[in-house]
Amino acid sequence: MNKKLSLRSRIFITMILLVVIASILIAGVTIYQYREQSKDYHEKRLERKEEQIIASVNYAIRNTTYPRETKYLNLIFKDKIYEIADVQNSSFNIYDLEGSLMKSSKEGFVEEIEEQCLDPEVLNNLDLSIDKRYVVKDFLAGDRYQSLYTYIYDLKFKPIGILNLPYFEDDSFNNLELREFLSRLAVVYLFMLLIAIFLAYFISKYITRSLKTVSEKLDQTRLSKRNQKILINAPSLEVGNLIEAYNGMIDELEESAVKLAKSEREQAWREMAKQVAHEIKNPLTPMRLTVQNFQRKFDPQDENINQKLDEYSKTLIQQIDTMSSIASAFSNFAEMPAQQKETLNIVEVVKLALEIFNESYIEFVTAEKEIIAKLDRTQLIRVITNLVKNAIQAVTENSDETPKVIVSVASVNDLVEITVEDNGIGVKDENKDMVFEPKFTTKSSGMGLGLGMVKNIVETYDGSIKFTSEFKKGSTFTVTFPK
Repeated sequence: MNKKLSLRSRIFITMILLVVIASILIAGVTIYQYREQSKDYHEKRLERKEEQIIASVNYAIRNTTYPRETKYLNLIFKDKIYEIADVQNSSFNIYDLEGSLMKSSKEGFVEEIEEQCLDPEVLNNLDLSIDKRYVVKDFLAGDRYQSLYTYIYDLKFKPIGILNLPYFEDDSFNNLELREFLSRLAVVYLFMLLIAIFLAYFISKYITRSLKTVSEKLDQTRLSKRNQKILINAPSLEVGNLIEAYNGMIDELEESAVKLAKSEREQAWREMAKQVAHEIKNPLTPMRLTVQNFQRKFDPQDENINQKLDEYSKTLIQQIDTMSSIASAFSNFAEMPAQQKETLNIVEVVKLALEIFNESYIEFVTAEKEIIAKLDRTQLIRVITNLVKNAIQAVTENSDETPKVIVSVASVNDLVEITVEDNGIGVKDENKDMVFEPKFTTKSSGMGLGLGMVKNIVETYDGSIKFTSEFKKGSTFTVTFPK
């Protein structure tokens, strides 16, 4: 699974990587520097030895009694070569101009390479070099090895021989020193890495703390409630701009929420007024027709006048009762229930609420004889009766099923759960979002205020109501109250 790293983790990892990469680079540069320093040291040391031996060789040539020619080099340096090698603490060899070995400061060396001569490439490169000096670099027995070739001159600067100075580069001391330095450097960088981890943890925590606060506030932001502004002391410039933008958004959101609430209240009152007007007009029309009809047909001499007057009165009283019922329904819906909490046995109260219904298909189910909770008895009964009435109306509209309404009560931890289940007509998917809206109804009669009033009561007592429904299969409404 591709899980994105948090900003804090990225900052932490980046800081650690910087320290690790820096330590690797410095270690690499140190090794390179040591090798370059060692290389320069050996080159300079070879040059110094060359100068010293050349000076001794020239001194021997100037003070010899032999002719200063190539064929006499053997005699000139017969014993002198050992003396020079001992004084300079360096061995060297003397070749003639053709590349044949004539004398070596190492005893027995001539016999070992008696059959050998200098490589023609050495002679050519030596002859072509500007300073008449040529160095061969190679590896011998695992060590770096340099072999210097230069001319030996007579007093008139005429070449009479070739001087060979072999030089083995001994890096054991430098390598030991490098290892010791790198081990010390490793200890220092290990210590620095621990400090970096410590600092990276707290710095990343400090940097992201303000962002975490902003993130939490954004998650808590709701249009339906008052949102708190973010107050952080001395934030960074970027975080400060973000907080300022958030606080500005909160101000604008509150203004928009006030306007929206005002607009919704006005719209609700307009809709309510329309509904009230519509519901009142329904009984007024038959009342008007009844009065007009009675006025037109009224005859004091009619022998049935008393009977007609009685029918006329009953019709008017019936329509007046309808209007009174409309007024009571709207009054009950608009009235916020007073929170008069009583210690109730919910099982007994629900049974009492169901006694007013005569339908035989209503069934009450509970696994407990007593569930104690603090609620308002009157409002609880209103919730039960409205849900059961709604279920009865739903089952009567579904002719495909034998009517069945099941009311159950259960205790779930610290909650009371009341369920009303029916096999009625159900709710279509497109209407499910509007079930609890005032004046919404799919029935041929009624004002659609029942479920809206139930939701109003339940939420006032910190409860919740939800439902599941399948069209032509039935519905289940579940009400939950805290005990």
